[in-house]
Amino acid sequence: MKAVRRYDIDWLRVIAIALLLIYHIAIVFQPWAMFVGFVRSENALEGLWVPMTMLNVWRIPILFFVSGMGLFFAMRKRNWKQLIGERTQRILIPFLFGIVAISPLHMYLFQAFYKQPLSYYPHTGHLWFLGNIFAYALLFLPVFLLLKHRGGRLKKLLEKIMGNAVGPLIVSLFFVLEAILVKPQIYSLYAETWHGFFLGALAFFFGYLFVYIGSAFWNTLRKWKWAYLALAVGLYTLRLISYHMEAPGYLMAMESTCWIFGIFGLVFHYLNRPSRLLEYLSKAAYPVYIIHMFVLYLGAWLILPLQIHPVLQFIVITVFTFTICFILYESLIRRIEVLRPLFGLRMEKWPKEKSLEGNPTSKEAGTYP
Repeated sequence: MKAVRRYDIDWLRVIAIALLLIYHIAIVFQPWAMFVGFVRSENALEGLWVPMTMLNVWRIPILFFVSGMGLFFAMRKRNWKQLIGERTQRILIPFLFGIVAISPLHMYLFQAFYKQPLSYYPHTGHLWFLGNIFAYALLFLPVFLLLKHRGGRLKKLLEKIMGNAVGPLIVSLFFVLEAILVKPQIYSLYAETWHGFFLGALAFFFGYLFVYIGSAFWNTLRKWKWAYLALAVGLYTLRLISYHMEAPGYLMAMESTCWIFGIFGLVFHYLNRPSRLLEYLSKAAYPVYIIHMFVLYLGAWLILPLQIHPVLQFIVITVFTFTICFILYESLIRRIEVLRPLFGLRMEKWPKEKSLEGNPTSKEAGTYP
């Protein structure tokens, strides 16, 4: 049976990574930025944090969901040995390279910005996410292999459960339970925490399961997308008004999954089609994610000292970050063969890509970190 390409999932990853960049830039303009290792503007834009608090409950979980979906696609034509090799090349190598060569760059820029003595040590930085999803791939591989080869009855049961609006909300209960058991002090603090690890594991597992279930799940999301989004907006409004942005974890877990299900439904309905823009962005997103932090810090280092309005600074840093990331991708990462595997791309001499009627051309376009 011919595999059906899911362009909406390509778009999900591209959009989620773009929002992640904007979120990180917004942190620069918060008074507490330095305490989480970011350079900080002397002129805060605290109003930015209102929309960012809506974003921060689902921005990282949705990437874990998409990463689990990516493992499903990667397993379709690979045995377990090939899969581990592919995940090593796609995730572990960029992760290890990033620890020693990418993350320390924004540490140097942080030190230069605050006129601190320069020092170096390998650290994960924003690439902690890659370490998590590589661990999840190894952890869940036996379960996924079992589902792939002997999961027919379970699949039929899941199709029935997910064929109505309540089905996805049952999944939300697992995330509610995680929040109750782990008790994170700050729900959106995912990086290098047990809360982030367990929540990511759940999202990764269910991301695989959602694609495994097939059209029953996705048609439900398409049908009920506005209901999920309305519930998410209601929970966000409650959090904003009654809890000053940080509600109890179980409420934020429910809000997070409702946002995600609504977004899944929207993107599946409106963006599940090929385009040349997607063809390019789906390949660029992963390398851009890897390099964006040191580019962001460089932009902040250059632009924050300028005597211009902070709103204009935010806009200029945003444009600078996206522009320089894509220049580096287009001029170096994409074209220099030896660099490609260090950023999760396959080794192939430029320009050895063949167009397939407007569909993404490279084999890595359609796999997800």
